Amino acid sequence: MPGENLTRSEAQERRAIVDTHAYEIALDLRRGAEVFGSRAVVRFSATPGASTFIDLIAREVRSIRLNGRDISVDAFADSRIALEGLEAENELVVDADCEYTNTGEGLHRFVDPVDGEVYLYTQFEVPDSRRVFAVFEQPDLKATFQFTVTADAAWAVVSNSPTPEPQVHGDGAATWTFAPTPRISSYITALVAGPYASTTSELTSADGRTIPLGVYARKSLWQYLDADYVFDKTRQGFAYFEEKFGYPYPFAKYDQLFVPEFNAGAMENAGAVTFTETYVFRSKVTDAVKERRVVTILHELAHMWFGDLVTMKWWNGLWLNESFAEWASTIATAEATEWTEAWTTFNAMEKTWAYRQDQLPSTHPVIAEINDLEDVQVNFDGITYAKGGSVLKQLAAWVGIEQFFAGVAAYFQKHEWSNTELTDLLSELEATSGRDLGDWSKKWLETAGVNTLSPLIEEAADGTLSRFAIVQTAPADYPTIRPHRLGVGFYTLTESGALERVHQVELDVDGDRTEVAELRGIRRPDLVLLNDDDLAYAKIRLDERSLATAIAHLKDISDPLARSLVWGAAWDQTRDAEASATDYIDLVLRNIGSETESTTVRTTLAQLQLAANAYVTPETRDAARTRVADGLWELARNAEAGSDSQLQFVTAFASAASTPAHAETVRALRDGDTTLDGLQIDTDLSWQLLVSLAAAGAVTAADIDAARAADNTAKGGEFAAQAKAALPSREAKQESWDALVERTDAPNTIVRSAALGFTHPATVDVLAEFVEPYFAMLLPVWESRSYQIAQYLIVGLYPAALANTALRDATRAWLAAHTDAAPALRRLVGENLAGVERALAVQERDAQ
Repeated sequence: MPGENLTRSEAQERRAIVDTHAYEIALDLRRGAEVFGSRAVVRFSATPGASTFIDLIAREVRSIRLNGRDISVDAFADSRIALEGLEAENELVVDADCEYTNTGEGLHRFVDPVDGEVYLYTQFEVPDSRRVFAVFEQPDLKATFQFTVTADAAWAVVSNSPTPEPQVHGDGAATWTFAPTPRISSYITALVAGPYASTTSELTSADGRTIPLGVYARKSLWQYLDADYVFDKTRQGFAYFEEKFGYPYPFAKYDQLFVPEFNAGAMENAGAVTFTETYVFRSKVTDAVKERRVVTILHELAHMWFGDLVTMKWWNGLWLNESFAEWASTIATAEATEWTEAWTTFNAMEKTWAYRQDQLPSTHPVIAEINDLEDVQVNFDGITYAKGGSVLKQLAAWVGIEQFFAGVAAYFQKHEWSNTELTDLLSELEATSGRDLGDWSKKWLETAGVNTLSPLIEEAADGTLSRFAIVQTAPADYPTIRPHRLGVGFYTLTESGALERVHQVELDVDGDRTEVAELRGIRRPDLVLLNDDDLAYAKIRLDERSLATAIAHLKDISDPLARSLVWGAAWDQTRDAEASATDYIDLVLRNIGSETESTTVRTTLAQLQLAANAYVTPETRDAARTRVADGLWELARNAEAGSDSQLQFVTAFASAASTPAHAETVRALRDGDTTLDGLQIDTDLSWQLLVSLAAAGAVTAADIDAARAADNTAKGGEFAAQAKAALPSREAKQESWDALVERTDAPNTIVRSAALGFTHPATVDVLAEFVEPYFAMLLPVWESRSYQIAQYLIVGLYPAALANTALRDATRAWLAAHTDAAPALRRLVGENLAGVERALAVQERDAQ
């Protein structure tokens, strides 16, 4: 039985039979807290006499009517309604009761603990519009969607089309009848309803239309939302994309809605983008988070063209959406907003993610093989987003940025409102650039793996270079050697103490070894930086002298992108067991205090803690963790008052605290007995400090309950769940485990937060007792929970902090015993295993 899955072959077979025209969807949101009424009228053409199915996940189907004849509700089974004896033109009417969710999938229902108000929103990507109405749930069956919604008359109701004036009824309800959408895919339709607060604005599109703008959030959060700034970035994005894409904004309005308990950063619903409430800042946040919000705003706006106007035929083309939105949002951020160092951020965050993903056993080409819906669920990863975006940056540089944008504009004009594949885009880029992209596509989009570039240096007696070459290698499983355009930078220490670039060459690298004759005779610098200016997608290596220089003087490089590249190279060498984790800790503690780029600091501090918690030898781990926490506290004390780095060092110290003395420092800071100039212990920071105290066993569940009572908000609930799960006693861990695994009532954000606390590295000693229960729960959880919840549990509860051979062996044993488990489940477990295997290899190197 298919369950809730759908295979690509089934979708292709259905597309050969069916062509959808229009949906009329009536939703009744006045039926209580569990279900809502859903009536779908679907008009479609079909091969006469053929049979197929339509998708639906519902509690009950009340009636089914096809072309005027009633069909038994028994035709509904296994998330499908069987349709027999189709005609050339068909009308299907399905009346059902569908269920609200608390998993962030389908129509999510949230009750605000602050005021008891109910808020709803939809999240449909990948296959969840079928949780709300009967639908042909695949991206290449586009149609118009006309929504009619009955809800509380006091609510705001938002969908893809402009919100109409409602018809108010006498019972406190009202009905909103929206105009039909253009032809779009079902997964980008949307409904958001509830007593949301909002404000409006407008802009003039490139074609002269007035585009209404709206920003929405819960009433209890509205005071914290800087809507004017959101509008400002939106206007900058509109102007940039309309000019560069050569195509006016394709929809009638643009609303941005910050919604509770959201699983992702945002979702590109056509004209009604939903965002995580993490981007509503009730407490001080780092510049890294502020910049990430801007990139996300522009990422979703780019999707209005890439993904919404033109959509992939099947989910193996997901990169056509996500890679392009990733690249487009970064270049727009760098060129159209005040965040001009966006490419440095991209290197520090996205490329780090991409390189990590590309070295997992689950790596795949940018164009992935997607056999079914379960495959695509696990494919929203660093390849689809970050590697794809990196490759597109390289492609744009190779064909020329103007030619690249011209090809994109032609692509939109040619394929508006339709579905495409890779060749559709490449053919337009070939036409505008005059380049043949077939070989480029095979090497960069259709093969997996990341290359490593290393300098080969021979030095003459007088200190000049007698030879300089770039050696390219590839992993044995993915042996493709690729062409790269890159820079080589020479950096030398000056008398003033600066590490300055004194020479650079830019060249094409291809093959196993590329000789660089023009560098012969130049004095050997203190640091050689391959991929200077970050043009290429490849791991780079530092030679021994350059690594020593980096450890001592990375902070003395003035260019933030060059620093980011060196940070990344040092981390790659550590992860690949070519340099010791102890040396990496030295590098970070000596240099991070002078780093100015917030995302570089954020990424590096996370890597520092991973090195201390899992990568140093077990014999030195306690000492390393103590040293790291001590170093972070010293950095926090010496940081500029009120600075971004001060906040990052304090939160990192709290996370890294591992001794009673550290816990006492955290307590004094939280209670105000210890102060740092410029540091305010606001609501969220107070919670982060409390989580640290919980993991240290320095507070009780009653203390956490008291903090929760003082902050009776959704965010407070998430922090409280994390803190309780972080308590180190066996009894507290078991209570959290049961709440997550044995019960099924916790909403998605509580599951995610509690899992984060459960595996806190400071509580590693008790985690060994949950290895066996972890593997016992995998199959039941996968088979009984929604995908999102299952993923949170399978990844979030894995006791990776143990980083030992016992965990490795147990994971291998489970995989060996469950070869017939769902491929997507095996992928998640296999990725968990890869992290432990890598940690063990790095530990062995650290012992040398």
